[in-house]
Amino acid sequence: MTSKGRLARLHYLPGSFRVLSHGDHVLCAVTRQPIPLADLKYWSVERQEAYASAEASLRAEGK
Repeated sequence: MTSKGRLARLHYLPGSFRVLSHGDHVLCAVTRQPIPLADLKYWSVERQEAYASAEASLRAEGK
């Protein structure tokens, strides 16, 4: 079974994340842009959301 092209489900932790369902990407909560897991750098532990960029993270914070 391959995870290529599949959406992953993650549990976001401070400084890391745990894979709940294997895949190769997640979606940005703000832009809905796919984010390859290897490129995932921004997320919210509190909201359990991933972000494609620092700007998207700030938009989610309402700033």
